[in-house]
Amino acid sequence: MTEEVVLRFNNVTFEYIENQPVLDEVNFSVRKGAKITLMGQNGAGKSTLFNLIKGNLKAKSGKISYQNDATIATAKQMIARDDYAITMDDYFAKAFTEVIPGLKTKIAKVLNAVNLNIAMDKKIGDLSGGQQARLLLAFALIQNPDILLLDEPTNNLDEEGINHLVQFLIMYDKTIIVISHDADFLNCFTEGVIYLDAHTKKIENYVGDYYSVVEEITRRIEREIKKNAQLEKTIQDRKDKVNFFSNKGGKMRKLAKKLKEETEELEENKVEVRREDKVIRDFNIPRQEIVGELVNIKSIKIIQNHEPVIKQVDKVLRQKNRMLVSGPNGIGKSTLLRSLVENKNEGAKINPEVVVGYYSQNFSNLNFEQTVMESLVSACGDGKTVQEIRLIAAGFLITGDLMGHKVGELSEGQKGLLAFARLILMRPGILILDEPTNHINFRHIPVIAKALNHYEGAIILISHMPQFVKEIKVNEYLDLGKL
Repeated sequence: MTEEVVLRFNNVTFEYIENQPVLDEVNFSVRKGAKITLMGQNGAGKSTLFNLIKGNLKAKSGKISYQNDATIATAKQMIARDDYAITMDDYFAKAFTEVIPGLKTKIAKVLNAVNLNIAMDKKIGDLSGGQQARLLLAFALIQNPDILLLDEPTNNLDEEGINHLVQFLIMYDKTIIVISHDADFLNCFTEGVIYLDAHTKKIENYVGDYYSVVEEITRRIEREIKKNAQLEKTIQDRKDKVNFFSNKGGKMRKLAKKLKEETEELEENKVEVRREDKVIRDFNIPRQEIVGELVNIKSIKIIQNHEPVIKQVDKVLRQKNRMLVSGPNGIGKSTLLRSLVENKNEGAKINPEVVVGYYSQNFSNLNFEQTVMESLVSACGDGKTVQEIRLIAAGFLITGDLMGHKVGELSEGQKGLLAFARLILMRPGILILDEPTNHINFRHIPVIAKALNHYEGAIILISHMPQFVKEIKVNEYLDLGKL
């Protein structure tokens, strides 16, 4: 019995710019009910591939086919800012082009599936990051798609939320294709990998769980490097002989010609070893020179049983204090950080002389209408030159060709790296970081952790990555769930 194929790419080529393909004659198929990871370097075209699957983009050549006109829905990385002002009912209604009978019942069912319990008249912008992450999945599920596309679904989810999501995905009986940088999460349910190579513009298919596939790719790269090294040695030996014999006469010159042809053939046999993502350069965030109390927290507002409750605390932060704010999704962690930054909390104040470096999980601190260069310049606190700004940006893989783009045109990962570049330029006295690893390629995370650990100002941090927090050596804790 042959397995049913729900999605097939046949020699698909796509390009945004003429003769600069993002995908080059790509071939792969996905069987019905499969749970597949889409891997690839930053900029490889993963989001482009999703948009081709959804039909938002049209291939230059080749064919994309679906079984019985299979339906597709996507759980995106982030909720659009335009949707922050609408209610839950209005948000779910946007999933359909016409009025759906029994919509409230359907909404209740998908909210239960993603373990989200909130009032339907609540504005989307008032939800926590973890609640928004679950809502994005529920929005996709209510469309009952044959193919579910997940783009970084664990962003902003706490451990309980991730465990619930894994359980749901294992039990889900339809096709799933997921993009994620969370290796442990992927390994729980992945049964195959589609690998998109940013350099060859081709697709490779692998079968197995996530870790076994990564190990297989690593072994393949090692074999390719070894094979090339052996070929290089043989090629150099032939070239030396060609040079020697070509200076001789008669038969020796003929031999030199033959050896030269063989050398060219050997060079053609060299394989292009996959070049993995570049990693951001090591960096330091300079601190503002300021002494004494930087932050004083006497009381905070948390959410209990859907109602705001004031709790008394006693936290004073000075230089080199690093405080982790924890608690379940929806309790008010991000709200606390925002209220500090915006000076809207009577019981929690930042010294007004302190420069605050804020990393928002939804990039609300970035102006999406500014160009990348304008965003960087606006963060400068000590008048750096354009050349110095470009050098700092380049360390975060923000190259010259991106400087004229609007911030809103960047990928989520690029926005995150831009936010870190801005922190360097700000010279802050305190860093307030709300899920700073969201959207960030896992290869960059150790570099970021190292920089934060060396930062000598104060840090207030929310993060669902225990290993990342461990590297920063937190020395203060505020667990909102235990107040």
